[in-house]
Amino acid sequence: MSVTPENLGDLNRRTLLRRAAAAGLLVTPAAGLLSACAGSEPTKSNDAGAKSKDNPFGVKDGSAVKVVVFNGGLGDQWAKEDKVVFNAKHAKVTVNMSSTQKIKTEEQPKMATQPSDLVMNSGADSMDRSTLINEGAIEPLDDLLTAPAWDGEGTVADSLLPGTVGDGTQNGKFYVVNVAYTVWGNWYNAALFKKEGWQAPTTWDEFFALAPKIKAKGMAPYVHDAVHGYYPRWALMASIWKSAGKQAVIDIDNLKDNAWKADGVLKALEPWEKLVKDRLLLPGKLDHTQSQQAWLDGKAAFIQVGTWLKNEMSATIPPGFELTLSDYWSNPGDKAAKDVFAGSGEGFVVPSKAPNKEAAKEFLRAILSKAGSAKFAELTKSLASTKGSGDNVQDTALSSANTLMKNATGDLISVKFPDFYADLDKESQNLSEELMAGRLTAQQFVDKMQAAADKVAKDSSIKKQTRTA
Repeated sequence: MSVTPENLGDLNRRTLLRRAAAAGLLVTPAAGLLSACAGSEPTKSNDAGAKSKDNPFGVKDGSAVKVVVFNGGLGDQWAKEDKVVFNAKHAKVTVNMSSTQKIKTEEQPKMATQPSDLVMNSGADSMDRSTLINEGAIEPLDDLLTAPAWDGEGTVADSLLPGTVGDGTQNGKFYVVNVAYTVWGNWYNAALFKKEGWQAPTTWDEFFALAPKIKAKGMAPYVHDAVHGYYPRWALMASIWKSAGKQAVIDIDNLKDNAWKADGVLKALEPWEKLVKDRLLLPGKLDHTQSQQAWLDGKAAFIQVGTWLKNEMSATIPPGFELTLSDYWSNPGDKAAKDVFAGSGEGFVVPSKAPNKEAAKEFLRAILSKAGSAKFAELTKSLASTKGSGDNVQDTALSSANTLMKNATGDLISVKFPDFYADLDKESQNLSEELMAGRLTAQQFVDKMQAAADKVAKDSSIKKQTRTA
């Protein structure tokens, strides 16, 4: 896997993986180094060059910028293309680019001394975003938003898809540049469904009616990642939003009293409990790639994951397999049945002590350019967070995601508490795994999540975050 939302903030394993190990961040030896950043004077960057519309940050010729890319489900070829875009405008700036899946392991120890200039903070081994911000370890990037777009009219902020700025904002400042735009939902093989005469369900009732026909063909109706708890958590929270509405999730994110007991929350989770109890899941404790391969092998009809799926599994997709994305299923009476779970993820940060912050910000402009984002969509078969990135890409998987977005309402499903609170994030992952393993009922899940939220709310040592939209 990658992501992988990395936050939808983080479309962002995304929104695509980056938090999986967050709860353990403060107890690592490197956390002491990270803490040393708090209140310290940032290292001065290279002497800046002349500023202009084409060089708004004053990147200096002859300087070098170190860029670290997370090499997960989206690969890293797209970033190499961004290097070409950057050097076409800044031929005398050296870009030292490296790729890794060990972001926290390799980059966190450097944060208080000599960090890289630009770091893609994604994946299971990612650094906790709130800690980075609260410790002053990463640079606010509001000036990037107001800078001219690389190859278009208006500002960088004008060029971004809805939610991208909000996903990267915390404490009123913009810190994280999410470069991918992920859409989540239930994937199926349209070729198989056409062959069997099956109609892709849009509601839970339709799914449960179709399930016996699927089982009769020797397939499990559903498969999911049973190892990484943020995978099922995405689906559960999407269902909660659809059922209970946007305000219910805002209240959950804001640790409002009894937010997990709101009308519609339990109702949203009960179909997932039924799916497990009715033995509609493919047996086995499969991780992300194992579950995705099982689906590609025809062992299950549906899998829930984000739009990085095709790129991550490109080497093993069978001929004639039509990857098609459908929305998460709804229940009668849902308050927001048409809202789609989508948003930005795969976030880049600029360390406060980076030696060449000017070039780091300029490289971000290149990544968000029309040329860079078009290459991203072409190579990853996933949308970039820049508007229009997928307009010229002919691909069934990306097309179905685009169709889903075109039919979506104005509100996009987003969940903030995993970015706000590392401990609550980890507990939600654990409990999601337990529910999908049949070791918790929906009611027990709700009760335990409320207890975990109450614990965070009552802990005065934890800085509280507020979501307004």
